[in-house]
Order: sequence, then structure tokens, then C-alpha cells
Amino acid sequence: MSSSNKVALITGASKGIGLGIAKSLLADGYAVVITGRNAESLSQAKTELAQDSLVLDVVADVRSLEDCRAAIDQTMRRFGRLDVLIANAGVGHFAPIDEMTEDQWNQTIDINLTGVFNSVKSAIPPLKESKGYLFTIASLAGANFFPKGAAYNASKFGLVGFTQAVMLDLREYDIKVSTLMPGSVSTYFNNRVPSEADAWKIQPEDLGQIVSDLLKINPRTLPSKVEIRPSRPPKK
Repeated sequence: MSSSNKVALITGASKGIGLGIAKSLLADGYAVVITGRNAESLSQAKTELAQDSLVLDVVADVRSLEDCRAAIDQTMRRFGRLDVLIANAGVGHFAPIDEMTEDQWNQTIDINLTGVFNSVKSAIPPLKESKGYLFTIASLAGANFFPKGAAYNASKFGLVGFTQAVMLDLREYDIKVSTLMPGSVSTYFNNRVPSEADAWKIQPEDLGQIVSDLLKINPRTLPSKVEIRPSRPPKK
């Protein structure tokens, strides 16, 4: 089946990595469903993607299993199938453990880890039908710990372990599962506004290209965990 018949759902896709992946998949002929918590941001992203018939925007909070299931239901009603899920939605709160608040901890774990569980759990039935592909967007912070990263490290270490276990669970259904672990990415993450100073970083479209390439690899081969770094970070 050609990619022009296929459908991808991307969480947290109103900007940054999610939007970059959506652009790449649209260029490959996929229809895309973009989800996020803010209706206005999603509408702006849909306008930027500029392919109304192939883009569905759905307001959904990944912390809610009900919202995730509703997003899958809307996808199936609109396009009739789901071939690719990119569980991308994430947040970052950084503080030393003696200063970290309960709310910062809970939000980080609830979105970055439980939110992925909710997204994946909801998508499994249609992915079984299509023998599809699941991507989670983890981080090099899922392998490298750092000060003030207790919540973020915990969420990303957990996400890497979650994804690899899910890969073993789902491969018997011919569902492929990969986690991408990028380092520094030029995005709006943690309220940052990208600028020319971020030109050395991984760009959202670079991750979009990686997703596109992995979807084209021979199905007998599975890169289940992919670490991605900037080629030449600035000297300190």
C-alpha cells in the first residue's frame, strides 16, 4: 500500500517536533491528524500545513484516556484507518529536588509517560488492523541524567523502557515500534522561542525526515531505539 493511502496521528503537533513530523508525512502523501490541548494553536498549525483535505485537527489532552480514545474515533470516522502513531506530546520542568513542586513532578510524569500510555493504548486496535508503526519521542535525557532533571529524567528513562517493552509486546502483531531519542532540538519546548542562535541544533524537520526514512525501511529490519545528536554543538 502506498503512503498516499495511509494515515498518521501525531500528538502535541501544534508546533515544534510534532509539526515538523506532520510536514514530512504530508510531503510523503500521508493524511495526518494533529492533536493538542489548545484549539487556537492547532488551527494555526492546520493553516500552516495548508492541506485541508488531508489534515484533521483534534483538541485532546493526552493525560485523559477518554480524550485519546475520542481522537482515535475521530480519525477513524474521517479517514477510516490509522497506520502510524507518533506519541510526541511532552513538557519539561527543571528544578533541584528540594525546590521541585508536586505539581511540576505530576505534570511531567502525567504528560510525558502516562500520556504516552494513554495514546498507545487507544491506538492499538487500528494499528493491529493496519500492521502499523508506533513512534515515541523520548530524549537523550532517557539515557543521560543531569542536575535539576529528576522529573524529566524519570519520565524519559521510563518512556524508553516503556517503548522497548511495548515493542516486544506488539511485534507479534507485525506492529513496528521505535523510540527516537533526540538531543538538543530547536523548538518552543519549555517556553523557548527558536532563533538563529539555535541553528546548530537538530531541527524539527530533521526528525520528520528520520520518521519518514524509518517508515520506508524494509519491514524485516527494526531500529527500535535511535539516538540523535547535533553533529557539531558549539564549543564551551
